[in-house]
Amino acid sequence: MSNYLRPRIPASLVFFTVALADRSSDMLIDEIDKLRHAVSVTKAARPFEIEAWVVLPNHMHAIWRLPKGDSDYSVRWGAIKARFTMSMRKAGLTPPPCLPIVKSGRYAGVNPGLRAHKGEVAIWQRRFWEHHIRDQADFDAHLRYCHMSPVRLGLVKKPEDWWCSSIHRDVREGRFVGA
Repeated sequence: MSNYLRPRIPASLVFFTVALADRSSDMLIDEIDKLRHAVSVTKAARPFEIEAWVVLPNHMHAIWRLPKGDSDYSVRWGAIKARFTMSMRKAGLTPPPCLPIVKSGRYAGVNPGLRAHKGEVAIWQRRFWEHHIRDQADFDAHLRYCHMSPVRLGLVKKPEDWWCSSIHRDVREGRFVGA
């Protein structure tokens, strides 16, 4: 396994892509209330600003602004994932019967350390993708990427038609960056 080191830049703007392990799932939009609750509780415990967020059936994109002196977005994502997973378990989601084995002998999937006998469930991809925003043009491009994702995926014709997007807030507040 690689030793990936994430940048630690306090008070930064960061774009994320976070995905479910099962890319054929619609769980994120089917269970949007559980996801919103997980984000809300995490945000209350470890504040951050949401500059943009779009939830798609099996993945989501977000742009966060971290507080001054704080660069720990990994802990926040871990908490959101854990809270969502816990709420899904309480709702009756059962663990997968087993993880597939790849030729290297390691388990494939999101978390080879899962303990099915303890009810751990492989919902999320193990990691997430992040990009630190460099300037206003970079921010605008990533904001546009969030807004346009449902259109690119063929879910809607116009970004405003997607119901799980911060575009609605951005339009209300006059922050919409057109396509």
